[in-house]
Amino acid sequence: MKIAVVGCGALGSFYGAKLCRAGHEVHFLLRSDFGAVRREGVHIESAEESFHAQPRCARIPGEIGPADLVLVCLKTTANFALPQLLPALNGPQTTFLTLQNGLGNEAAIAAIAGAEKTMGGLCFVCLNRVAPGRIRHIAHGAVVMGEHGRRPQARTHHIAQTLVGAGVSCRVAENLEQAHWEKLVWNIAFNGLGVAGAAGLEAVRQGRIKPGARLGACLTTDLLLSDAGWEQLARELMMETIAAARALGLDVPEATAERQVERTRQMGAYKASTLIDFERGQELELEGLFLEPLRQARQAGVPCPRLTALCEVLTRIAAGAGRK
Repeated sequence: MKIAVVGCGALGSFYGAKLCRAGHEVHFLLRSDFGAVRREGVHIESAEESFHAQPRCARIPGEIGPADLVLVCLKTTANFALPQLLPALNGPQTTFLTLQNGLGNEAAIAAIAGAEKTMGGLCFVCLNRVAPGRIRHIAHGAVVMGEHGRRPQARTHHIAQTLVGAGVSCRVAENLEQAHWEKLVWNIAFNGLGVAGAAGLEAVRQGRIKPGARLGACLTTDLLLSDAGWEQLARELMMETIAAARALGLDVPEATAERQVERTRQMGAYKASTLIDFERGQELELEGLFLEPLRQARQAGVPCPRLTALCEVLTRIAAGAGRK
């Protein structure tokens, strides 16, 4: 397949490198990392298997042209650029697969390319970009993928098998929306508290940062689960998310929370993506990960006091409150 990767950070580089190594014609759309990746390729460092791949590199979408598969791995804060990035990659048989976090990404792509060309995927993986073209794989790597607004098609299974052939554990979801909410159970708790934790436990519980207060250190997953107060708050957020999903008619089991807590214990001192964005001074992905889920929960009539408070604190932090 001819595959284009739009958004070549940790996520896009990891899956793109695997597909490249498997023999596909993989094109990376790059900006700041263009020179390094063109010269040296992509290096994946992993306890499971380290390897090197040499994808083709482009600065603008027109240099790539229409692709069979486009992996959209941008931060959702860059979705405003999709109308400029995607059309040149779109051909008669193109499929767009977004691997972005949160809600609403498939709809944004469907508005440009059409719903029938749009798929979504959720990545359960611990990755960090440590340097241009260098990705550290910490744990996991599975992808759950499905169609936007419809049940799986023949092409859904074909693309899933393409990922499996590249060494990626992949499962097709009958209901993509349900899969999104299952991942939100983890993302809301651990991405959210990783950053909001810098304001302190009581501030996050109350949903406010005191005037003049200064932020402390952000919290990795091991710190969140080694403290009884933070772990309890994480579990409360997870159960609110599950309640919202169930009110929306999605069959997300309550046992999802416990399974995800135990999986997170295996990650060690992992920095969730929102925490890394905050430390780098980048815009936080608040809309799809936190604010839209809260809006949908409220519309479904589910009270979410913990999520409401978390959104208040994250919004204040994103606006600069408490930064030194």
